[in-house]
Amino acid sequence: MLSDRSRPVIEATLPVIAENIGEIAQRFYAHMFGERPELLDGIFNRGNQAEGTQQVALAGSVAAFATALVKTPEQLPDHLLNRIAHKHATLGIRPDQYQVVHDHLFWAIVDVLGDAVTPEVAAAWDEVYWLMAYALINQERGLYSARGVRPETVWREWEVAEKIRETDDVVTFRVKRIDDRLVKTSLPGQYVTVQALLPDGVHQPRQYSLTRADDGEHRSFAVKRVQGEGKPQGEVSNLLHDSVQVGDVLTLSLPFGDVVLDDSGRPVVFASAGIGITPMAGMLSHLVNAGSHLDVTLLHADVDEASWALRQQVLDDVRALPDGTVHVWFELGAECSVPVDGVHSGVMDLGAVDLPDGAVYYLCGPLPFMQAVRSSLIERGVPPRDIQYEVFGPDLWQADFVTEPTPSAMGA
Repeated sequence: MLSDRSRPVIEATLPVIAENIGEIAQRFYAHMFGERPELLDGIFNRGNQAEGTQQVALAGSVAAFATALVKTPEQLPDHLLNRIAHKHATLGIRPDQYQVVHDHLFWAIVDVLGDAVTPEVAAAWDEVYWLMAYALINQERGLYSARGVRPETVWREWEVAEKIRETDDVVTFRVKRIDDRLVKTSLPGQYVTVQALLPDGVHQPRQYSLTRADDGEHRSFAVKRVQGEGKPQGEVSNLLHDSVQVGDVLTLSLPFGDVVLDDSGRPVVFASAGIGITPMAGMLSHLVNAGSHLDVTLLHADVDEASWALRQQVLDDVRALPDGTVHVWFELGAECSVPVDGVHSGVMDLGAVDLPDGAVYYLCGPLPFMQAVRSSLIERGVPPRDIQYEVFGPDLWQADFVTEPTPSAMGA
């Protein structure tokens, strides 16, 4: 909790910090990478840096955390912290690296706000930063401990056993373990970081959802080719598509992720769009392997049937469940050659399907898609706590979950 001395300072300065946090984040990253360029080798995604999404995510997270400290001082924003901690764990983030971030972030705050950063203001925001940092450090320590690893030992080498063309722009890699170190199985819905060595000698991390139930010996993940016209956007996905072949060795982190399959026995509804099918595929595979008798509904939106990645796998898995149904929406028309329970044209419309009572919902896809689906579910009376979502890349939606207390604030 914030100290009584810092609380009024944060309340008074939060508006100006929030107004300038985007510029602060940009200068922070530029200054840090200028002083510590090695951080771009294996930790930070330079594609996200180029697009500006990492800067926006950082700005939103800091502002959201500070807002939560002021508005709900009795409770830390666990959803925010869990998401960040799991992502950090797949990168092997160490406690000492928080000091590096602190030093460059506060340099940027002073650089942007100048004389407005009095010693009193600096001390209050320093307190906010370390409250957030220590909360994350503690969560990350717990994640590492549960896996029996340290930050520097989250990595394992895996050999590519299969490379499967799913669609024109999606490839599945099935990898097998090649060392004897302990590998605990993943939870359904989790992801790994792939550490790719690029032609310029720099390692770049990318996270990919596991698409099949994990036996500890093999893992599967699907990669969509990002059609960036130039570096650094798409550099890892294109490398994996074009250069990595069966027999090659990939470096993967242990699996982490805060969006995992609910074990309460309630009905499950998956709503995905495009490559957002991947975490749903992993959870479906787990349900089949576990012999689940849950009521399971898969709702998927895509351009057309040919663009639907992993379609045969997920259809086989849904059909293997005693109470599974599938509805699809295609932008280019309601035509589907594979057996589904409903095929629709246009964008996903939840009014076209019967949804089970008391279900837990999982969303993954483009941000506007998830916002629209979540808004529709809440309008139908689904409690927000029963809706989980997965985001690929920096979570630009996170701040909305923390700072907006009412469902009506989450418009599509």
